[in-house]
Amino acid sequence: MNRINQKLQESQKLLSIYFTAGYPEIEDTARIIEALEKSGADMIEIGLPFSDPLADGPTIQQSSEAALRNGMTTNKLFSQIVNIRKTVNIPLIIMGYFNPILQYGVEKFCQKCKETGIDGLIIPDLPVEEYKTHYQEIFEKYDLIPVFLITPQTSEERIRFIDDVSNGFIYMVSSASVTGGTTGFGDEQMDYFKRISNLDLKTPTIVGFGISSAASFKQATEFSKGAIIGSAFIKHLSHHGVDKISEFVKVLR
Repeated sequence: MNRINQKLQESQKLLSIYFTAGYPEIEDTARIIEALEKSGADMIEIGLPFSDPLADGPTIQQSSEAALRNGMTTNKLFSQIVNIRKTVNIPLIIMGYFNPILQYGVEKFCQKCKETGIDGLIIPDLPVEEYKTHYQEIFEKYDLIPVFLITPQTSEERIRFIDDVSNGFIYMVSSASVTGGTTGFGDEQMDYFKRISNLDLKTPTIVGFGISSAASFKQATEFSKGAIIGSAFIKHLSHHGVDKISEFVKVLR
């Protein structure tokens, strides 16, 4: 069974943490992954830097720009994590945009994911219809779980289509904004979380965008399986570096 599915079967609410590969320093990638697992993260999203990250706010954009200046590339990422499964057991997901994956070669990219122990891919600009028509067989060949995004504006018909195609979790974007754009959740967002919960989807949901504290993590997971923290962790890395990761995670728990 894919590590993502194994983790989703656990009883606790899941904490997934995003970071940008190659940031703050280009060789920090494996150190950050190992430190996050030791600190209690349940899943890790490894951001593949891209020059035009349409879903990301200023914090993650700046980290991507810095990583690219550091010399981060797709090949560099795979070389950095080639031995990661000797030390790390939790699910690892690459979050990136489709252009670099297409340039690399979709099947070649998926094969490298399999070889390095990646469990799933979040590609915000890959429509679910395109995935189902052109890439589903490739993902399945290499045991990769695709993660699709929904927002408060996504129709019920489309949510149910995504639910049907999904075999891991659905990334529930908390609001119509970019990452890091909100802090905490109001009544409207809580109503949205509850509305999606009431759809009784077969696929668990994990909330992203706007989670930065123990309080917002608790809000986000009231009606979902877990929550994703990205911008707040990038800011922590920017101010404190890799050595104080455990302090960040412990506060959330």
